[in-house]
Amino acid sequence: MFNEKIEIIYEDEDFIVLNKPAGVLTIPDRFSKSLPNLYGILTEKYGRIFVVHRLDKETSGVICFAKNEEAHSDLSEKFEEHDVNKVYLALITGHLRNKEGRIDIPLSENPKIPGTMRVDYDAGKRSITEYKVLEEFENYSLVEARPLTGRMHQIRVHFKAIGHPLAIDSVYGNKNEIFLSEIKKKYKAKEDEPEKPLMSRLTLHALKLGFFHFRKKEYIEFEAKLPRDFESLLKQLRKYSIRNVN
Repeated sequence: MFNEKIEIIYEDEDFIVLNKPAGVLTIPDRFSKSLPNLYGILTEKYGRIFVVHRLDKETSGVICFAKNEEAHSDLSEKFEEHDVNKVYLALITGHLRNKEGRIDIPLSENPKIPGTMRVDYDAGKRSITEYKVLEEFENYSLVEARPLTGRMHQIRVHFKAIGHPLAIDSVYGNKNEIFLSEIKKKYKAKEDEPEKPLMSRLTLHALKLGFFHFRKKEYIEFEAKLPRDFESLLKQLRKYSIRNVN
């Protein structure tokens, strides 16, 4: 039975588009095959499924799988040729001097820490992320990020490289969670009850995905609504932490 907690945004004979919850893997874990993953869930329902692209475990949002070899080949080529429109929402630390811009910094895998990336001007592959600041808070900024290339952890490493890592990023940043007490100045803790975090995972959400459908012969685009934890954090920031620029 398909997991009812995973929203199906779109489905046809070629593709299935989902809103991936944070904490769910795209593909099976190399060391623990029993961990929940979209590939396994979809394979149970459809028998055969094709992975086109991936989202980090702690990233939520729109992700597309192919249902046959023809669809897989076509969309994989579009990803390879950067013919796919990808839009993310990221909450980053601090404030950017330029409210719109492009980060053009080469990246490569970090041999010292397997499974991570690093800035590499000597042997790294060219990596480009365009961004636009949407909202500013006292200590954070909400940005729209458009990766024009598809390197692993690209958005995370790029914003760290320019001095503004994601608000929560246990690998490339320095926080694992955000509490209301950090945002609300007159916060009063409840007696004998530990404070629960507003959000305790990567502050990154894949908002939109668009591409030209090879069979329908038209451009299609999908949007995944923000999950509750991200919405809750933004709501509290808007209420208690709007940036005063005076």
